[in-house]
Amino acid sequence: MDVSARRAAFRRLHESGCFVIPNPWDAGSARYLQGLGFKALATTSSGFAFSRGLPDGEAGASRDAALKHIAEIVAVSNLPVNADFQAGYADDPEGLTGSVWLCVETGVAGLSIEDATGDRDNPLYDLPLAVERIKAARASIDASGADVLLTARAECFLVNHPDPLREAIRRLQAYSEAGADVLYAPGPTERAQIEAIVKAVSPKPVNVLVYTNSGLRVADLAEMGVRRISVGSSLARAAWTGFIRAAKLIADEGSFAGFEALTSGGQLNEFFKGAVEKAKVS
Repeated sequence: MDVSARRAAFRRLHESGCFVIPNPWDAGSARYLQGLGFKALATTSSGFAFSRGLPDGEAGASRDAALKHIAEIVAVSNLPVNADFQAGYADDPEGLTGSVWLCVETGVAGLSIEDATGDRDNPLYDLPLAVERIKAARASIDASGADVLLTARAECFLVNHPDPLREAIRRLQAYSEAGADVLYAPGPTERAQIEAIVKAVSPKPVNVLVYTNSGLRVADLAEMGVRRISVGSSLARAAWTGFIRAAKLIADEGSFAGFEALTSGGQLNEFFKGAVEKAKVS
């Protein structure tokens, strides 16, 4: 599937229904998720940072490193890819415009821009500037001529804003007016909060992050009107959880009990052999 076809398919996914867009952190996890039949993928900045031995955040990986990683995920799969582009690797709208242009050139079908500053004292961009940043991202995409979906993120829950739901809704509505195609406030797990966000920005599609087992299933979120479900770093952390447990058992107890019920090397070899052959044919 060529880039324009992937982008068209990604837009169609947002027109109705509800779909899961899982987050691979490297080429192997991207290929495996495609093999499971998912319709689109999204990068995870934190999952990628952890794989490089770095913390999440703007300092965790440079813009060039992020762009290279995003391009790799796009290249290794024939699915539409949404880029977790953090805060766009720039504070000012002008710098953001250039960053977004470079991200579009990787072949992504969508990208997200968040409003977190990384500054503990002032964790969110002031709303007027945050809106200008979304307008700049929109203008950059439009100038490129690419049919790339823009997701605007309100990080109110993640930065512990005193009134996260009200502020997230205020911001998402402003970002919608500024040209965002998809709205996303990562953090809420309660049905009432999620429904309030969906209602507040309707008919624009809403992305919900599932990062813990809250008891909600895909069908529940679909019933609330959620259009897209991502999992952020959760799959990467699931992999790290198994690795840490097995490694600690060896280091602390001299035990290899963490190796029980592992997927065999043969199974992985078979899967990736088939994935590579399919990629050659396509």
